[in-house]
Amino acid sequence: MSYPPNALNAIDEYSRLALRTDIETASPHRLILLLLDGALDKLRAARAAMARGNVAAKGSNITWAMSIIDGLRASLNHERGGKIAANLDALYDYMTRTLVTANLHNDDSKLVEVEKLLGEIRTGWKGIEVQVERGKPAAQNELGATARIYG
Repeated sequence: MSYPPNALNAIDEYSRLALRTDIETASPHRLILLLLDGALDKLRAARAAMARGNVAAKGSNITWAMSIIDGLRASLNHERGGKIAANLDALYDYMTRTLVTANLHNDDSKLVEVEKLLGEIRTGWKGIEVQVERGKPAAQNELGATARIYG
């Protein structure tokens, strides 16, 4: 389907407005989900760019995914999150290093690896959403301290 240029601008603007509204009204738990979704989207875009041979788009999307992962890493609360926060910190560091390697060597398998790891984190985080929204203490959540590892 082909859209006229002004329709594409309107669609793009609507998408940006919807995302901005999501961010402004989101709970801390929802913000983490939005960040995970953003990183996953950037990895998918990087893989598509890599397949097309678009080096600039590949690099830009990988860099953006790394920035999101760095943001997730910086938001960890090591005091309250304990060992789980420490493990996530190490995992985020590993993902960043893996993305650098993927970018340098055009290695799609490395992008897939990081995508899977982020997907697993997202699944776990999504799994505690109902408990977090109901305000249950971390001890009652399926993932326990995970609900309290982010600021």
